[in-house]
Amino acid sequence: MQKVGAIDCINRGFKSCISTVGDNSLNDVNCTFCGQCIEACPTGALHEKESIDDVWVKLKDKDAYVVVQTAPAVRVALGEEFGMEIGQNVTGKMVTALKRLGFDKVFDTNTGADFTIMEEANEFIQRVQTGGVLPMITSCSPGWVKYIEMNYPELLPHLSTCKSPHQMFGALIKTYYAQKQGIDPSKIYVVSVMPCIAKKFERQRNEMQNNGMYDVDAVLTTRELGRMIKQANIEFTKLEDSGFDAPMGEATGAAAIFGTTGGVMEAALRTAGDTLTGKDLAKIDFEQVRRRRRNKKSNC
Repeated sequence: MQKVGAIDCINRGFKSCISTVGDNSLNDVNCTFCGQCIEACPTGALHEKESIDDVWVKLKDKDAYVVVQTAPAVRVALGEEFGMEIGQNVTGKMVTALKRLGFDKVFDTNTGADFTIMEEANEFIQRVQTGGVLPMITSCSPGWVKYIEMNYPELLPHLSTCKSPHQMFGALIKTYYAQKQGIDPSKIYVVSVMPCIAKKFERQRNEMQNNGMYDVDAVLTTRELGRMIKQANIEFTKLEDSGFDAPMGEATGAAAIFGTTGGVMEAALRTAGDTLTGKDLAKIDFEQVRRRRRNKKSNC
């Protein structure tokens, strides 16, 4: 139960329908774009807003340099679209499929997560040393950010100012990477494959622009990527494995623990510890920021 109440039955009699308060856009109500209404809809009438056609147009555009990045969760969910075992890691086949679809480069969002960790760790150190607002709350989830904006605006100063990994990665691709490769940033089209539809809303936020260009141009869900692979008549289960493109396809263990509750802050704290001491602190577990055991009351 999300207990948000973004959609409900409105009007009366024959004019009754399922919509938002005042029949407004989801962008203008208290929707966090969590996607649970899609899962719960008994008729299947609700679904994510597809970006497949937009991506196909860019893939066929000879002047466009189309880059795709994939979130960690996608590689263990995509296989289900093709009848494979639930939870099977299909990273190699996924990368091969993306290259066959025509993407110029295939990168790992975990690389963006590493950049996010470095930024958040240094922001945390700065707040501690300069008397900034504490505690600092990590904010890589756009649904979480929007929830706080709508319901607890007084807590906004506590949120980290860092962008989420895929948005930060998109910005890096259109600045640092574009400069190193000698590519006009205006010709780069960044696609993110994400497990969360809230990323679709996040990428279009006004603050996710630089020099008039969005950091990320399109967001595909895992299901949308599955549809694209099927549209291209690619036999996914028979694909050979291949790796992410260098140098934006490498990542550390800090990025790997992003998927666990409390993992973002734990990775930031580990990095802050290494930064302050100037050495690797080996294995350190910050259990205080992790979700407590189910038999205990949780404050999460």
